[in-house]
Amino acid sequence: MIAGAGLDRYHRLRRRVHIILDGGAQDRMTRIVHRVLIGLVALSVLSVVLESVPEYDRRFSGLFLSIESLAVAVFTLEYALRLWSAPDHTPYSDRSPLGARLAFIASGSALIDLATVLPFYLFYFFAADLRVLLLLRLLRFFKLARYSAGIRTLVAVMEAERKALLATGILLFGAVLFSASAIHLAEHDAQPEQFGSIPAAMWWAVVTITTVGYGDVTPVTLAGRVIASITMITGYVMLGLPVGIVATAFAEEIHRREFVVTWGMVASVPLFRTLDAPAIAEIMRYLSAQSLPAGALIVRRGDIAQSMYFIAEGEVEIELPAGSVRLGVGQFFGEMAILHQTPRTANVRAAQPTKLLILDAYDLQMLIVRNPRMGEAIREVAASRSDLAPEKQHGDMIEAELQEPEPPQEPVA
Repeated sequence: MIAGAGLDRYHRLRRRVHIILDGGAQDRMTRIVHRVLIGLVALSVLSVVLESVPEYDRRFSGLFLSIESLAVAVFTLEYALRLWSAPDHTPYSDRSPLGARLAFIASGSALIDLATVLPFYLFYFFAADLRVLLLLRLLRFFKLARYSAGIRTLVAVMEAERKALLATGILLFGAVLFSASAIHLAEHDAQPEQFGSIPAAMWWAVVTITTVGYGDVTPVTLAGRVIASITMITGYVMLGLPVGIVATAFAEEIHRREFVVTWGMVASVPLFRTLDAPAIAEIMRYLSAQSLPAGALIVRRGDIAQSMYFIAEGEVEIELPAGSVRLGVGQFFGEMAILHQTPRTANVRAAQPTKLLILDAYDLQMLIVRNPRMGEAIREVAASRSDLAPEKQHGDMIEAELQEPEPPQEPVA
């Protein structure tokens, strides 16, 4: 029994370490750890950059070494903890503890983590010049990808579009090869040093296709200039392909995630929970976004309620007579304004920079008029729940709206 309790505590601790390091929960400890790691990454990268300046290296060599030692100690501990908690990582959950740890060691992020601390140990064990391993130390910059949702999304998009990107890479190489071959034939007699072979001409082709145009190698014959003109135009067309692929896929991924989040917020409202997928999707079309700074007044006490609000980002504070209530991402308020134009009974302010999705009562009424079935479903829900009935003492800020939303229904494909 005692051994079982100890094993249970061990697994709970390992799970907690995994959640903190991988951001599975946005509690205070997770935020603190992530901010410390981000700050240390930035400090160590700045130290490496400043260390390359001879004057700073002479004056602050001791400080740079202290920062490097601290960074290596913290990053080594982080690597060890990630390795220890690897069995709790979802992609490795179906493996044995040893198999999960081996899979973690072979992962790209773990290889970057190892490369960021390896130079320091090589410096001590092999008496190497630490500056020779500068690039490995600068790999710490890529650790920031763990703590940036945007970078992770971009990496995921590039991985998903790898076949299309590979195809454009092959086309670019083909364009370079063809241009180099053509300019070699046209210019090899006039400029044998620059265009005497296809490999030598490829430098000109790369510079021209990328429109960098260093000007160190230029064609002098008429045929060479015609080939150069075609190569430059081809470069404009070819370089736009990978940019367009990544930009389009990134925009679609962001839109998809925002759609899922917005769907969850709308479907969690008691008034809309019985609606089917087409009805919820139609409501979502009428949502408008509004970004507010911290402290901005969203709702004023005494005003006639005409809209309801979904919190997409940030946090709001509702000043009720019994005390203040804070609502966060995924929650909503002002639901009664959809059916009853009651006076606002509380001020609502943005507690931090906040993004709201707003649904006006007029828009929903127009939807109900055009879709009677939707109106019937909403009225049935309102009639079946006494906590959604208009109450003079509460106005539209009723207690039911200040509760945690229930799990939303999944969209129907």
